[in-house]
Amino acid sequence: MFHFRSLFLPAAGLGWLLLLLVFSGPLHAQTSEGTPLTVAKTVRHARDSAIDHPRVPQKDITDELHFLFPHKKKSDSVQEIHKLSISFLPAVGYTLTTRAAITGTGNGAFRIDPSSRISTVTTSANYTENKQFSVPLETNIWTKGNKFNFVGDIHFMKYPQASFGLGSNSWIGNVDSMQYNYIRFYEIVYRRITNDFYFGGGYIIDWRYDITSVNTKAPIPSDYQLYGPQTHSTSTGLTLNALYDTRDNSINPYSGFYAMTTYRDNFKFMGSNSNWQSLILDVRKYFNFPAGSRNILALWSYDWLIVGGGKPPFLDLPSTNWDTYSSTGRGYIQSRFRGDEMVDLESEYRFPLTANGFLGAVVFLNGESFSGLYNRHLQSMQPGWGAGLRIKLNKSSRTNLDIDYGFGEQGSNGLFVNIGELW
Repeated sequence: MFHFRSLFLPAAGLGWLLLLLVFSGPLHAQTSEGTPLTVAKTVRHARDSAIDHPRVPQKDITDELHFLFPHKKKSDSVQEIHKLSISFLPAVGYTLTTRAAITGTGNGAFRIDPSSRISTVTTSANYTENKQFSVPLETNIWTKGNKFNFVGDIHFMKYPQASFGLGSNSWIGNVDSMQYNYIRFYEIVYRRITNDFYFGGGYIIDWRYDITSVNTKAPIPSDYQLYGPQTHSTSTGLTLNALYDTRDNSINPYSGFYAMTTYRDNFKFMGSNSNWQSLILDVRKYFNFPAGSRNILALWSYDWLIVGGGKPPFLDLPSTNWDTYSSTGRGYIQSRFRGDEMVDLESEYRFPLTANGFLGAVVFLNGESFSGLYNRHLQSMQPGWGAGLRIKLNKSSRTNLDIDYGFGEQGSNGLFVNIGELW
C-alpha cells in the first residue's frame, strides 16, 4: 500500500518508477553565494554537514543525467545548503491493496541562516484505483541560531484499508475491510535548553469520521467489534516533548545520536471521545563502521505505549507504520499489527556502491511486538528483513531515493520506495 512518505509497490512497478525518474523534471539545488565546499578544501559544520568523501567528486542524478538538464551548471563539489534545495519524484505502481496508483513525492531543504541546522519540508499526493487519497505535509523548521525548532505534521486521508486485529500474533488472513476519512494536525515547538537538548510542547488532534468496517469472518466478531466500533473518533490534547540530537544531518545522518520522548494527554473537555494518555520513546544511533569508511550502521528503537487507564479509539492505538514518518515495520503492510503496547527495533547497514556517492545499498533487519485484545502483555516479536538500493537525488542535502524490498512472516513482502532515509 502507499505510505505517507513511502510507497509499497510490487516488483512490476519498479520499471515504471525508474522510467519516470529519468524523464521527470529537473532535480536541482540552489546554494549559497559563498565559497562552496570543494573536494580538496572543506569547511565542516557542527550539524547537518554536507561534506562527502574527500577524495572523489560526488555526483547526484542531475550530474549523471546532465544531458537531460542542460540548464544546470556542472559541478563536482558538494555545496553547502543555504537557499532552498528541492528533490521531487513522480511514480506509478500497482499492488493488490491499491491496484493502480500514482503519486508525487518531494522534499525541500534550506537553512534560516548559516548557523542553523537544515530545515525540511516534505509532502506528497497519492491517489489509487481503490479511491484511496492522501496528502501529507511534514515540516521541521529551525530558527536562527537553533533557538527554536517547529515540528509539524498535517494529513488528510480518504483511506479504505485492511485491519488484521490486535496483537502481533494476529493472522494475515484475518482481514477486515475498513474505510474512513482522517485529518491529523500536530504542531510541536521545542526550545533549546543546551546546545543539543531541547524541551517543548504542542497540540495534537486525530479526527476520523465516516468509519465503516466489514467483518469478513462473520458471524465470528472481529477484534475491532470486540474492542468497540465507532462511526467517528476524536483524540485531541496536549503534549510534553524532550529532544536530544547530535546528528550531523537530519535527512541522511552519517554519525550522531537522537533521542526523543513525547507524552500525550487527551482530554474530553477538548473534544476527545475519552481521556487517555500515551508515551513514545524514539532512540537512534549512527556508527561509522568500519571507522573511516562511508559505511553506516544505523540502529533505531521506537516504543509506543498507552499509559494510564484510558481507552483510546481503535484506530488511534499504536500500529505498524503509523509512526509520524511511517517508517516502522518494513516488510509489513501498514496496520498489519496493532495493540496497546508497541515495541519496534530496527537496524540498517548502509554502504556506497560507487565512490562518487551516486549509488548505494542497504540491508536491514527489524522486529516488532504488540499486545493483544485482553491484556497489555507483549506477544511474539515479528521479524522483517530485506535489502535496498540508494540513488542520490541531491548531493547538497544528501537526499536519496530509497528502493527497498522487504519480507515478513506469513508470506508478507513488498517493495517500499521513499525519498530520504527512513530514520
